Amino acid sequence: MASTPRFFTFEEASALLPRVKAVVARQLERRTTLEQLISQLATRLGTAPDTVVIEPDDPDDLKSLKRDLIARIEEYQRGWNELEDLGAVLKDARTGLIDFFSRVEGKTVLLCWRHGEDAIEHYHDVDSGFAGRKPLAAVRTRLYN
Repeated sequence: MASTPRFFTFEEASALLPRVKAVVARQLERRTTLEQLISQLATRLGTAPDTVVIEPDDPDDLKSLKRDLIARIEEYQRGWNELEDLGAVLKDARTGLIDFFSRVEGKTVLLCWRHGEDAIEHYHDVDSGFAGRKPLAAVRTRLYN
């Protein structure tokens, strides 16, 4: 994320939501594939590695698996960068939890959306996180003041 976050009105964040939904859905699919490949690698190695390194003495099929995994990890990381380039903030890659900086009566808040939700319907204070989510309807008319 940039050092100075982008602040969104509700309308701006909502307008970006279709792109965000597409990116998050693609990322969650990539994550599932990565987890499957890591499981295959762990089975081959006897344990899940902390890093994926192609060793000179690896059999060709293991080298191929590792190359594929490395490429997919890089693709996965670029996918989250794409999301952050839009100004959204990734909070949880497992659940697809995304925040957008905004303001309510001059106070910094985060508009909060999670994969599977139809729209942005919650916000929370910067310090409270997901557990502190509140319905956006109550403050929507005071957003970005």
